[in-house]
Amino acid sequence: MKKMYSWPAAALFAGLMLTGVSYAQDAFRFGVVNPDRVMREAPAAKAAQTRLEQEFLKREKDLKDQEAALKAASDKLERDAPTLSETQRTQRQRQLVDQDRDFQRKRREFQEDLNLRRSEELQKVYESAQRAIKQVAEAEKYDVILQDAVYVNPKHDITDKVIKALNAASPASTGTSK
Repeated sequence: MKKMYSWPAAALFAGLMLTGVSYAQDAFRFGVVNPDRVMREAPAAKAAQTRLEQEFLKREKDLKDQEAALKAASDKLERDAPTLSETQRTQRQRQLVDQDRDFQRKRREFQEDLNLRRSEELQKVYESAQRAIKQVAEAEKYDVILQDAVYVNPKHDITDKVIKALNAASPASTGTSK
């Protein structure tokens, strides 16, 4: 059987391979982004939160007022119950049950609407953040950008750069128009 490589040639080849691997590792660039921090600190995320608060402020106040009125009516029934006839007491209890049912329905609808709008607004911010991440990756020649990690060396964390890129984006690209 014919020997293909001599021992010194194999050692030289292995050394060259290790040097190549070391060079490839040095040239490989990666960064890590903390998406929760982006969604908390980015101006587009703060603007979305402000829009949601303004949009739902009146309905939330109406619900709180209705809840207070319901509690006051319940307390009044409790106070007046000993002096009311059975028919009056039953009638007011039914009214309270109807009012409570209406309140619970409105509160459920409010929560569903709020959750839907929050999802829509966060989706816009998320899409803008993805564009900003890609922009930073391409501008700074990153090979890989990871989102979230158990531990990140601060030299690899590019979250601040992404937030700055989002800051620099025009309002139309952050979804601030309705």
